[in-house]
Amino acid sequence: MNSLSYLNRSIGFPPPEHALTDPNGLLAIGGDLQPQRLLKAYYEGIFPWFNSSDPILWWSPDPRAVFIPTYPFGSKSLLKFLKKSTWRYTINHAFLDVVAGCAAPRSAQDGTWISAEIQMAYYELHLQGKAHSIEVWDGEHLVGGLYGIAVGGVFCGESMFHRQTNASKAAFAILNQHVVQHDFKLIDAQVMNPHLVSLGAKALPRHDFLTLLHRYRDQSISPSIWNKQEVLIEF
Repeated sequence: MNSLSYLNRSIGFPPPEHALTDPNGLLAIGGDLQPQRLLKAYYEGIFPWFNSSDPILWWSPDPRAVFIPTYPFGSKSLLKFLKKSTWRYTINHAFLDVVAGCAAPRSAQDGTWISAEIQMAYYELHLQGKAHSIEVWDGEHLVGGLYGIAVGGVFCGESMFHRQTNASKAAFAILNQHVVQHDFKLIDAQVMNPHLVSLGAKALPRHDFLTLLHRYRDQSISPSIWNKQEVLIEF
């Protein structure tokens, strides 16, 4: 049964399978962005996505864009580029700066959905050890990165950005390396787009995605893997 729900003070969500087909995946309206509700959403395969002028909208699209973590990640040309690069890579060194970088409007956009409200909501999750960032540095300058939420053995990617060519791809390569090393099983990329296709994302039916999420979301992974650290890219 496809229907749109209006959330109240309860943090519960309707089943993702109830999401509308048009627009694809819209499940619920309202609620808030408190950490407990956000974590519940990701645990159920649901995420917020809305413009600043809209109410909070919650989604679970069909199909879902996903990656199976692999390393080394990337095309031969990207790996060749990264071998020659002098960039540095860190984890959780500059979470707010990465989110701000992701929030900056792209050249083809008038604005951004990553509002100040969204930024602070995910920062709260970061302070709780749930949301994490990957940073790419050219000297002391942040040139790319990504952020997302860890749910057991699933990393739910939120957004990425670059200020130099290939910097967001480098961040994604580091993410793949890190999650493979720590036995993550899935990277959720939410909604398919041409950039994700170019990175090798696969479109997974929502039922199949939820099956994998339910299988891996309670996987026990040490929080210490997300301690602030500098990492070396491996080939």
